[in-house]
Amino acid sequence: MTLTAWAVTTGEAGMRTQARGLAATVADVVVEKAVGGRLAWPWTGRPPEPPLTQPWPDIMITCGRRAAPHAIAVKRASGGKTLIVHVQDPRARRGAFDLIVAMDHDRIVAGGNVIKVPTALHDLTAENLAAAGRDWRDRFAALPRPLTGVMIGGDVKGRAFTIEDGLRLIAGLKRRRGSGGLAITPSRRTPQPVKDMLTDAYAGDRGVFLGDLGGDNPYRAIIALADRLVVTGDSVSMVSEAVATPLPVEVFDLRITRYRDFIQNLVDLRRIGRFDGVPTAPLAATPINATEIAARAVRALLQSRTGVIG
Repeated sequence: MTLTAWAVTTGEAGMRTQARGLAATVADVVVEKAVGGRLAWPWTGRPPEPPLTQPWPDIMITCGRRAAPHAIAVKRASGGKTLIVHVQDPRARRGAFDLIVAMDHDRIVAGGNVIKVPTALHDLTAENLAAAGRDWRDRFAALPRPLTGVMIGGDVKGRAFTIEDGLRLIAGLKRRRGSGGLAITPSRRTPQPVKDMLTDAYAGDRGVFLGDLGGDNPYRAIIALADRLVVTGDSVSMVSEAVATPLPVEVFDLRITRYRDFIQNLVDLRRIGRFDGVPTAPLAATPINATEIAARAVRALLQSRTGVIG
């Protein structure tokens, strides 16, 4: 039996990644759809809106509160045949979902149709990492080992990535550079002054790769080819993807209040350390893959309802 899943969000990149990643793990055919937030919440009985039209999928995965009511509308329109899964806390009509996948630090209580996971869902797989590694292996071949992969985010609501942050990060990276190579990629959120500082710091250093956001994106290749990872703590998604690998991970902590519990939980689990550039013994490197945890729960629901294992 071929299973079809819709990954439905309002289009925000991080939400798309979570919904798409789970959908691809449990279904044979995945269709991404973007919806508006026009359905009233709590749901008032209005039918689905375009582009949500028949034929209905076997599974519909939504992420984000504004996408949640669309799932409830589709479940009713399909006569209850569509399994609906929501990623994050929908904050209303929780009992309408077959499954809710929330993070450990979310206030919603686990139990019943709610499971808690320690990180965000994502769409990294062994296959797409291997493909990125093949594409970039020659370009990274001359970098010294051990190779530290560095993923840099930027400004988030309520917390700018400052010049002082950049100086502190570069100071740590210079200490790390003394014991191996660096493969660094900024993001589109990284402030230009910080990118300029990185360029100045590593101009002419053949032991450092510094991405410039032009051409192919090296992000997955860095994860695939590095020996350990450093991630800035402004992105739950980047940290979650890093700890899904067997690599040691350190987080450059920006002390963002709403991410404090998320970071501390992974520190307590000894899955991550806090980055200051001083070489340390490898951390415990047992992968934490929230996408697979959620996928197992979805497969169990499918099997209980239909006898089909996704």
